[in-house]
This record gives sequence, structure tokens and C-alpha cells, in this order.
Amino acid sequence: MYQDLRIFSGNAHPALAQAICDYLEMPLGQCEVIKFSNENIFVRFCENIRARDVFLVQPIVSPVNDRLMELFVMIDAAKRASAGRITAVVPYYAYGRSDKKDQPRVPITARLVANFLETAGADRLLTVDLHAGQIQGFFNIPVDELTSLYILGRYFKDKDIPNLTAIATDVGDARRARNVADRLDVPLAIVEKRRIGNEQRSEAVNIIGEVKGMNALIVDDEVDTGSTLIATVDLLQQHGTAAIYACCTHPVLSGPAVERIEQSSIRELVVTDTIPLPVEKRLPKITVLSLAPLLGEAIQRIHTGHSVGELFQ
Repeated sequence: MYQDLRIFSGNAHPALAQAICDYLEMPLGQCEVIKFSNENIFVRFCENIRARDVFLVQPIVSPVNDRLMELFVMIDAAKRASAGRITAVVPYYAYGRSDKKDQPRVPITARLVANFLETAGADRLLTVDLHAGQIQGFFNIPVDELTSLYILGRYFKDKDIPNLTAIATDVGDARRARNVADRLDVPLAIVEKRRIGNEQRSEAVNIIGEVKGMNALIVDDEVDTGSTLIATVDLLQQHGTAAIYACCTHPVLSGPAVERIEQSSIRELVVTDTIPLPVEKRLPKITVLSLAPLLGEAIQRIHTGHSVGELFQ
């Protein structure tokens, strides 16, 4: 058994780290994570972590490469400070879309990031809703993948929306939407889409399932530029869908996403706080659910050697 639990945060999402500590009724650990004028990153732990069970909270969010480097340096600093065990808590795992060679002469960056984390000295990874399940297999250290689908599903179950159908935005991602549909006891429809080259743009071409006159709940793991979401909304409207809701775990909301969502007919987009959402992106139609209790419970279970999987049974 490792000694006392300690939780620290990089600069990516200190509010989430603090919320996790509030749930666990413990103080957030003190550390400095500084970027010098020459863009070099410096980390110093301001308390003793020798033999401690250290958890480093750092989703890989914008600016992505700075946040990645911060995490690597934090892990190295903790390792050199003789931490007993180092768990990287990465609620949002960037580069997750680059999980395979789908074209000639391209990288598998999700695997590269896994290699970096291991080389830096991480002993475990705790994450939420990876874009592709096989990313777990890129690691030679234990990976605990949590899911927000139960929390999102509970939210919409409490809303009790009549004549609801869950919508998968892609044939390859139907399992995620199926899980939500099962929890809500509603039917599932699947959108066939075509992604256009390496551009962050996709085209929805068909719907498998009945949606006419139904209320729709679009389910996805993340919303980036919003192109897939809006293409799905447009296709649903063409097929006579009534009210349209949407949910995702990771609100990346880059580029024109917020404007697209604001101008769309989506009644409500429900997201989680794996990624910090600045004030200017908090539209009235965007609802944020906190995963701090889920992450806090998982951290406590990892620390005490109990099952994390039991959280979802």
C-alpha cells in the first residue's frame, strides 16, 4: 500500500483538480508549473511527495502541446522527488483521433503520446471516454478508462423527453450511442457520414433508423469544430425530426463551433467538464455536468486498491 494520497494540477484545468479534492475533502497539492520567457517549462513540487501516491490532473487541452509538455515535466519531477507511484489523470486524451494508419506515410500519434507518458515515468493512466478503445492497448502500464455515459444518460432520463431516439453520428461509433439508448430505453438510429480528406469537415449522407416525428438525442464522444454535429442536425431536420438535443463528453469547441451551435436548432447541448469551458463559450443552450465526483471516486479506489470497474456495475 502506498503512503498518503496527493493530488496536483498542471495549468490545464485547476478548477477540475480543486473540485476533485473538494469531493475527497482534502487539500490540492502545491506545485509550481511555470513557462519561462524562452518557452521552457519548469516544475517544482512545494511539498514532500517521497513514497506518496501522486495523482497529476492534466487534460490535454489548448494549447495542446504546452499542456502535454507540462505533464511530461510534472511526471519527471515527481519521479525524481521519489514519489511512490505516479498516476497521470488525463480526462481528455488529445491526439486520440490519430489511432491508426488510415493513409500511407502518416503517424499513430496516440501511440506516440502513450510512449512519452511511459518514458517520462507514469505508472498508471486514468482517463475518460477515449476516442478509440484500442488506445488502451498502446500502453504497457495499467489504464483505467472511465465513462461519462451514465451521468449523461441519467441527466436525460430525468428530463423524461417523450418519443426520444438516440442518434449515433457514425456507424463506427454506434456502441456509445447504443449504451445511452439502452439506459434510456429508447430506439437507436445511426448516421452514415463521409469525412472529406484531412479537412475537419464531414458530410452526413443517410440515416439508418426511424426518426420522422421523433425527438432526437445526438450522442458523441467530443465536439470539436462542430461540423459533424451540425451535419447530423441538418440531416435529421431533412428527415422530419422534431426537437433535437445533443450530448458529448469532451467540449473541445474549437474554431467556429460555438457560433455554429448557437445558430443551430439544437435545443440543448450537454457536456462534461473534462475540458475547461471559458465564459465566452458558455452559451445558454450548453449545460455542463461535473465529472469531479466520478474522478474523485476512481482516484480513491485506485489509491486503496479497490475495483474501479465496480463504479459502472
